[in-house]
Amino acid sequence: MTAPIQVNKPNKVVLACLDGRRLKGYVSNFSPMRDRCRLFPAENSPHDAGTDVELKSLKAIFFVRDFAGNREHHDAYDLTIRSHGRKIEVTFQDGEKIAGTTEGYNPQKLGFFLFPSDAESNNVRAFIINSSLQEVKFP
Repeated sequence: MTAPIQVNKPNKVVLACLDGRRLKGYVSNFSPMRDRCRLFPAENSPHDAGTDVELKSLKAIFFVRDFAGNREHHDAYDLTIRSHGRKIEVTFQDGEKIAGTTEGYNPQKLGFFLFPSDAESNNVRAFIINSSLQEVKFP
C-alpha cells in the first residue's frame, strides 16, 4: 500500500528580494497569477503566522530541497544536460546569472518558471520576476 499524495503540502522556498535580503520559509498556494504570496515560518504554521510578500519586491522565488544548501556546490550551467523546455540564461540586474530551461517565458507577464540545468542544484525550480532581469538569452 502506498502513502497518499499530499496535494497542498507547503514548498520550501527562498525569496530573493530586490534589496538583497533572502527570506526563507514555506508557501503552499503560490500562483504566478497573483501579485503576492504568503510566506510561513514553518511547514505547519497557522494562516495568521504568515507574511504577505509582494512579488514586485522580489527578483525570484527559489523552490529548494533544503534551506542549508551546499556552499561548496556551484551550479553547473551546461545546458546540454537537461532537455525539457526551451534553454534559457538570465542575468539579474544585480549581475547574478542562472541557466536552465523554461516552458513559459513571456516578457509581457510577471514572470516565468525556470528549471536549473544542474540536476544536483539545491533549487528544484525558480519563479523569475521579469522586471528584475537585465538580460535574457536563448543559447
